Amino acid sequence: MKTLDEIVDIFELLGDWEQRYEYLVELGEQLPPLPEQYRIEDNKVKGCMSQVWVQVYEDESDPKQLHYHGDCDTAVIKGVIALLFQLVDGLSADAIEKLDVDEIFERLNLDDHLSPNRHVGVYSIVELMKQQARELENKRSEVA
Repeated sequence: MKTLDEIVDIFELLGDWEQRYEYLVELGEQLPPLPEQYRIEDNKVKGCMSQVWVQVYEDESDPKQLHYHGDCDTAVIKGVIALLFQLVDGLSADAIEKLDVDEIFERLNLDDHLSPNRHVGVYSIVELMKQQARELENKRSEVA
């Protein structure tokens, strides 16, 4: 897991936006492949121009810690997904719920460098991540 401060520091070291885009693409390339069984409608992000899937799962040693699988057919957005996964990796559903997309966009200057359509798509990605975390938390509460 990386904090937003750590990611901001990396972005500042990279300097110009061409280098930052390259970094995002590299992050996306490092995502493990999404198993085919998770490429289902419930995991597909609506409201995103790209084909995006995200799927939450519990940590084997501590079910309150959540992780995500995901994939995208667009290199830069796949990198944004990887960045989002780094920010929430190992967090609880409550902590994921508090993820502030506006703060991420502002601190990384993404709003100036991603198109408005991509901006809306990232909001949709985060909303699905939050929804999945809530649903998993609700299932866990029902069992308890």
